[in-house]
Amino acid sequence: MIKNKKIIIVLPAYNAAHTLRKTYNEVPFDIVDDVVLVDDNSYDNTIEVAVELGIKHIVKHDINKGYGANQKSCYEKALALGADIVIMLHPDYQYTPKLIHSMSYLIANDAYPVVIGSRILGNGAFKGGMPLYKYIANRFLTLFQNILIGQKLSEYHSGYRAFSSDALEAINYTQNSDDFIFDNQILCQLFNKGYEIAEITCPTKYTPESSSINFKRSMTYGSGVIKTSIQYFLHQKKILKCNLFKTEKQY
Repeated sequence: MIKNKKIIIVLPAYNAAHTLRKTYNEVPFDIVDDVVLVDDNSYDNTIEVAVELGIKHIVKHDINKGYGANQKSCYEKALALGADIVIMLHPDYQYTPKLIHSMSYLIANDAYPVVIGSRILGNGAFKGGMPLYKYIANRFLTLFQNILIGQKLSEYHSGYRAFSSDALEAINYTQNSDDFIFDNQILCQLFNKGYEIAEITCPTKYTPESSSINFKRSMTYGSGVIKTSIQYFLHQKKILKCNLFKTEKQY
């Protein structure tokens, strides 16, 4: 049961006009209180569709700032609105909104402060059409990270995430990259603060409308993952001081 918890869904959007409606219509508004959409200067009519759907909280970036910067705006807005639970859902319909109940339940009942929808648990990745090279890279990077970070996640790279407000407020996420490596940095920050992260099996859809990065940017992301993991390892060994892992509360 979920009682007295304000649940806000955040949608980091970029050219999501074709899939936004489908995603939004599956959001379980029996428990969800608000939706925040942050548009990273799309060149399609994402904002017009959002207005038609009745999304009240729309933030528009005047320039394309990047995926990480979009998340920063999402979380800042959700926390300003008084969220107890913040769930990031990509509006490209790659991840099903039908898991929102389960993810929220784990946080609302103090089982875990953070929940990730994993594409690797079960057979969701291949069934959903994940390219083979992405799957292999995912497995290699995840193994490398688990060894250096000392955890046992099935993957660090899913974009489907739920956070308690306490977890978000306790970390330095505004210092993170504005690019895709933001996703890895925030998980390392949470582990650094001692938070446990749960995973649930998540079916995934790879379609022409799904957001994805090309091979070149994937290589950049991969090198960033390795760098972040090494920074975390050295920080834990007290060899490296890193601004990402400062522990002061941000709010």
